[in-house]
Amino acid sequence: MIPDILRQASLFVLSQPTKPYRRFLLGRIDSRERLIALKGARGSGKTTLLLQFAQQTGYPVEKILYIACDHPAMAGADLYNLAQSFFQEGGKLLLLDEIHKLNEFAAHLKAVRDTFTLQVIFSGSSALRLDHEAGDLSRRVAVYKLPTLSFREFLELETSTTIEPVALEWLLDNHLTFSAQIAARIRPIEYFLKYLKYGAYPFYLESVENYPAKLLEVINLTIESDLPAIFNIEPGKLDKLKKLLYMLCSTPPMELNKMKLSSTIGTSWPTVTKYLALMAKASLIHQIRGGKGMRTVNKPDKLLLDNPNMFQVLCAKPDTGSLRESFFVSQLNYNHQVHYHDQADFIVDDNLIFEIGGSGKTGKQIRNSDNAYIVQDNIEVGAPKKIPLWAFGFLY
Repeated sequence: MIPDILRQASLFVLSQPTKPYRRFLLGRIDSRERLIALKGARGSGKTTLLLQFAQQTGYPVEKILYIACDHPAMAGADLYNLAQSFFQEGGKLLLLDEIHKLNEFAAHLKAVRDTFTLQVIFSGSSALRLDHEAGDLSRRVAVYKLPTLSFREFLELETSTTIEPVALEWLLDNHLTFSAQIAARIRPIEYFLKYLKYGAYPFYLESVENYPAKLLEVINLTIESDLPAIFNIEPGKLDKLKKLLYMLCSTPPMELNKMKLSSTIGTSWPTVTKYLALMAKASLIHQIRGGKGMRTVNKPDKLLLDNPNMFQVLCAKPDTGSLRESFFVSQLNYNHQVHYHDQADFIVDDNLIFEIGGSGKTGKQIRNSDNAYIVQDNIEVGAPKKIPLWAFGFLY
């Protein structure tokens, strides 16, 4: 049986108007799939996307059941039995929000998928594990990842205009014309500075003034609630993860080494490595590995906060170089492979080399490479091999 309180909560949520802005991912979800996973960071808009997906199916609300898995009524609930009751009553679409709050959800979803002709779409943390336990879902589920807002999406929200995304290769060939066209419509640097402060998460629309407090809450809940729900982390160890985030905020990437990271949080390097991997899975940091032959004994992977907004709430004096690199990686790693480079900052798709810096940045160390580019901050339009940093925010 489905508890009345869950039915009432579902009807209330589904009766509310959905937000008008549609993230790019909504149009990419294959509605023919029977089991769909939506992974993403807290605050990235997963719940909104779930409800927009439900709306575009055209089903009446009684054929849809929305369940917030962290609802008190779900404590100890049997997910399979809920799905069975809903299916027997003629249900068509089951929406499960924050699925990682339920124990052994994978086995239940596997059984639901194999038993009922019911479409299920569920959301969860970026760190959500689908290939463990007895209920291995990895071969049965279509997985989609929702990133934080791109600079392009932020501009659409701010200007109420449609701006199409561009491919990286096209941008490299046409960035002069593209940058000039954008600069003729808006002031890109003005909006870019706003984006760096509060544009990565759609909840900024609720209140710019309260955005820092809400973002800090997102970070704390990810560490204190989401990660322990997915991985076996002792509560006493959670402060060490916060110390690591603060260190990444205030320290240039080139100054980070294994000894410094280990001594700062007071634990061994193998344990630090485990913590970093968990935070990367939870979309708190980027863990950028080097290309072949670039890894050394004392240097860890290149470590950056997940997006530039985090710098605004985690430390008083963010490292400018880290902030720029965080933006660059956050915009590219959704559709591309990003590694760090021995002579420049990054190599993308094992072919394209990028050096990131301010408006006075030179490219002495990469001048002999045909596939190398300077990415400069604080410029509107670049030069043949120099591209504005903000222009990389249009890739998704």
